[in-house]
Amino acid sequence: MNRLFIVLVALGLPSILIGIVMNWSDIPIFIISCLTIIGLASFIGRATESLAIVSGPRIGGLLNATFGNAVEMIISIFTLKAGLIGIVLASLTGSVLGNLLLVLGVSFMAGGLKFKTQRFSLHDARYNSGLLIFAVIIAFVIPEVFSQSLDASDTLTLSIGVSIILIALYLAGLFFKLVTHRGVFSSGDIEKEEHEELPEWSKKKSIIILLLSTVAVAFVSEQLVHTFETLGKTFGWTELFIGVIIVAIVGNAAEHFSAITMAMKNRMDVAVEIAVGSTLQVAMFVAPVLVLISLIMPESMPLVFTIPELVAMITATLLVINLSNDGESNWFEGLTLLAAYLIIGIGFFLL
Repeated sequence: MNRLFIVLVALGLPSILIGIVMNWSDIPIFIISCLTIIGLASFIGRATESLAIVSGPRIGGLLNATFGNAVEMIISIFTLKAGLIGIVLASLTGSVLGNLLLVLGVSFMAGGLKFKTQRFSLHDARYNSGLLIFAVIIAFVIPEVFSQSLDASDTLTLSIGVSIILIALYLAGLFFKLVTHRGVFSSGDIEKEEHEELPEWSKKKSIIILLLSTVAVAFVSEQLVHTFETLGKTFGWTELFIGVIIVAIVGNAAEHFSAITMAMKNRMDVAVEIAVGSTLQVAMFVAPVLVLISLIMPESMPLVFTIPELVAMITATLLVINLSNDGESNWFEGLTLLAAYLIIGIGFFLL
């Protein structure tokens, strides 16, 4: 599998350069760009997995989510620059749905088929539940509700205010979890056991690979964004479907790869931290930062999602909270999450 990812990157980057010079059509560029980003995401995942062994599941999961979401943020910035705000908002929706239902669902299934019952921190589950309710059900819904009675300028002002509050609370949450209440969230014997495992790469090598992979992703992402318009016209896909399904899956490939790998090793604290932690980072940091970045773009982006997007994110959030608040998982719970993702995916395809 690792050799396959190396081949994808080794062939993908030169192919994209040749395609630009030879003026290839957008469809081949789209396919090559997606495969290359997935290959690069695997390097990001392996590097952060090595760092997770050294630093423990909390820091490791945070690093994985951060560098995994860096891929999506880079894609979104270039998409904002192209004026495709609908795709950016849809990709944020897709990221929330993908992490909560697809990534967590496959992780629960993959781990559950190997181990009858898997356990993870109850403190983490309850902490994550509270922030998920705040970020998705409160912070995302309020701008949509008030935008019905506000003009475009006031809606953008409200979005900026909500974005600043989200970023501040996210950073405060990290300080709470990693500094002032670090002992509460410690996983004890599990964390000690993980420190005994040898990392694939050294700390220095992992950091270098993370940085180089992120730079490469930035280049490939710019080429990927230019193909969206042609992709929609060719296959009849809407901006909503491209953002929710295509961009979200490609942009979150690092989390997909890492979380599933961790679950199969029975390291569910890390797997859950990657999937749910990534969701929280998208909702409370990536989305509001993109709102602020859009202020210097040709067209500003308010934090206002469509009703189908909001309903999908709210129902996914409630389902995950209900299944994860006992601190245990099994393959059937994973299948339930996957079934929910498929139902929502069909809805967005038809919409």
